[in-house]
Amino acid sequence: MAGTGKAHLRPADETLVRIEDLVVEFPAPGGRSVKAVSGISLDVKEGETLGLVGESGCGKTTTARALIQLPPPTSGSVVFDGTDLTALSEREMRRQRTGMQMIFQDPISSLNPRRRIGDVVAEPLKVWGPHDPAQQVRMVDEMLNAVGIDPATARSKRPHEFSGGQCQRISIARSLVLGPRLLICDEPVSALDMSIQAQILNLLEDLKADYQLTLVFIAHDLAVIKNISDRVAVMYLGKICEVGGADQLYADPAHPYTEILLGANPEPDPEAVLDLESVEGGDLPSPIDPPTGCRFRTRCPRADQRCADEEPQMRPVADAHFVACHHPLVDQAVEMPAKG
Repeated sequence: MAGTGKAHLRPADETLVRIEDLVVEFPAPGGRSVKAVSGISLDVKEGETLGLVGESGCGKTTTARALIQLPPPTSGSVVFDGTDLTALSEREMRRQRTGMQMIFQDPISSLNPRRRIGDVVAEPLKVWGPHDPAQQVRMVDEMLNAVGIDPATARSKRPHEFSGGQCQRISIARSLVLGPRLLICDEPVSALDMSIQAQILNLLEDLKADYQLTLVFIAHDLAVIKNISDRVAVMYLGKICEVGGADQLYADPAHPYTEILLGANPEPDPEAVLDLESVEGGDLPSPIDPPTGCRFRTRCPRADQRCADEEPQMRPVADAHFVACHHPLVDQAVEMPAKG
């Protein structure tokens, strides 16, 4: 896996978010750099939920943060509603961020422990308006009600007086109070227990419909991604390896890495027989010095010399299903229709 190419991108006028050739690198000792994200391309249609999945360290969160230019990417373009965010000044980008908000993995630490909940949710309004205090109170109460928090009880309390699930609801209220079009969810349920996870996922689905939201949902739990996503992109070591509809990708994975991820998902059956032959081998390569060719080849049972010499390109294997692999788990990839 870990290939390049843009075969999976849809026409630009059909998408709200379009990332092309995104590269994010961080300095490392010895004059080297950590290649956190290496030339990926993705798009999201308005009203769609894109699930971004992969093991820890694959670049999911870095991709999300680069989308809102925190930090700005090393190279590549991020287009939001027709505007290339990488070309904006810092002042212009601050204004653009009102339309794209983010919720985080740890709900408690994402809230200022010294501030009362009413002030936490109202803070974006105090920066961007409306500045009428009475109107701000009404908007805060509306958002707290929308996420299932009683504003009369919560407004004067501080974050430590709430559970993790309640704090995540408050974080969602804060992110939506400015009326954004895009909500980036960075593993928003991984710190919560299973019953609360289901509540938060259902809440996000309801808010998506009520407020006409577009979601980028990041997780390493494939069951969560399948339930909430319309489209799924699988990442490995800073690259995209497979993109497809959620049901299609889970029913018929085309990339060996996707198959391994699905096989690692625990089955809720104490009598289930473990498939010990499918356990992957090899260590995760360093993002400072990734393998040549296909980055997954050092852990892939199908790898050959071509995988070491040539980086795979994204290509279709079915309708709206794309893979970057020289040896996909299908008979053969379909040919791309000629453009233009």
